[in-house]
Amino acid sequence: MSNGAGKTFKGDNEWIDLKVKKEWYVSPNTKHLVFELEDKDHVSGLITASALLIKFAAENEDDVIRPYTPISDIEKKGEIELVVKKYEGSKAGTHIHNLKVGDSLSFKGPIVKWKWEPNQYESISLIGAGTGITPLYQLLHEITKNPEDKTKVNLFFGNLTKDDILIKKEIDQIASKHKEQVNVVYFLDTTPENWDGETGYISRKYLEKNLPGPSPKHKVFICGPPPLLASLSGFKVSPTDQGEVTGILAELNYTKDHVYKF
Repeated sequence: MSNGAGKTFKGDNEWIDLKVKKEWYVSPNTKHLVFELEDKDHVSGLITASALLIKFAAENEDDVIRPYTPISDIEKKGEIELVVKKYEGSKAGTHIHNLKVGDSLSFKGPIVKWKWEPNQYESISLIGAGTGITPLYQLLHEITKNPEDKTKVNLFFGNLTKDDILIKKEIDQIASKHKEQVNVVYFLDTTPENWDGETGYISRKYLEKNLPGPSPKHKVFICGPPPLLASLSGFKVSPTDQGEVTGILAELNYTKDHVYKF
């Protein structure tokens, strides 16, 4: 076998077409898709945390290219899984939602975001909203599947309604299995009856009370739509420049040493 054998994605800038193996809706605007890797004995080649680029030809336009973070285990053989929400006017989301079993989509990567090492910190806090959960879930899954990794994990996850909470079943299973290690709190704009999570935005008051505070032993990872980032952390300058921390986390004395923006 050639160098890099056993991995579909080798970071070599090559676009690879993968076929849809299975697809189903998990909510009216969210689809779960399983793509077949090049070889049933391949792993994807991703690490935690990393993403893939997808590409497709848009009618009368340049190719559309977007990053997506698979939710499947990085050691899983033969396939990768995406959970994709379709927003109004979203070219990529609409295209992916229109894919059926047997259709192909072009992928390239991996794009390494943060190379996780077991016990890198005593604790981490994952703050996200909407589809921003996917890289955070990658970290949560990777940490809790490793018995040697003792990192304690907070997950604060905001959504509009309960139906909008992506991969809730998988998150709840992890939280139930690792009660001493994992703390998951959901925030909803609109809450159903007997809701046992939080209502409204992830606020300064809540974070001041529930984050451990700035420390070399604790890292905050954040991912979500622009309003979340604008409020809590500020934006990246570029893929290689995290920029300064602003917003609520800056008010709580967090700096870019303490915060990573996906």
